Amino acid sequence: MARAFVDTSCLVAIALGERGAPAVAARLKRFEELFASNLLEAELRATLTRERVALDPDVLTWLDWIFPDRPLTQEIYRVLAAGYLRGADAWHVACALHMSEEPKAVTFLSLDGPQRAVARRLGFRT
Repeated sequence: MARAFVDTSCLVAIALGERGAPAVAARLKRFEELFASNLLEAELRATLTRERVALDPDVLTWLDWIFPDRPLTQEIYRVLAAGYLRGADAWHVACALHMSEEPKAVTFLSLDGPQRAVARRLGFRT
């Protein structure tokens, strides 16, 4: 089963019609399961509000949400040992680690270069 973790940057690019957005949208369709941190909703809605872009209320219904039920201390340590990321970017990668014991079985989708590099170092496909 093709599974991917989606970072906010992918959905922002699609919603704002940024260069490369059609390729991102096409890539998302290749996966049977798409997961995201619950932080994605706040980041996406804040960005679209700032840009005065309406968000379709159903746009997020196709995502499976990661809701950690404990601190992700160990995952965050692993992320930061693989490379420095800002807090929110580190959180998304930590949530991806939390959802999968085998990072190589999951694709981490992000348009952020440093975040993709750290995800790759941790074993995720990017």
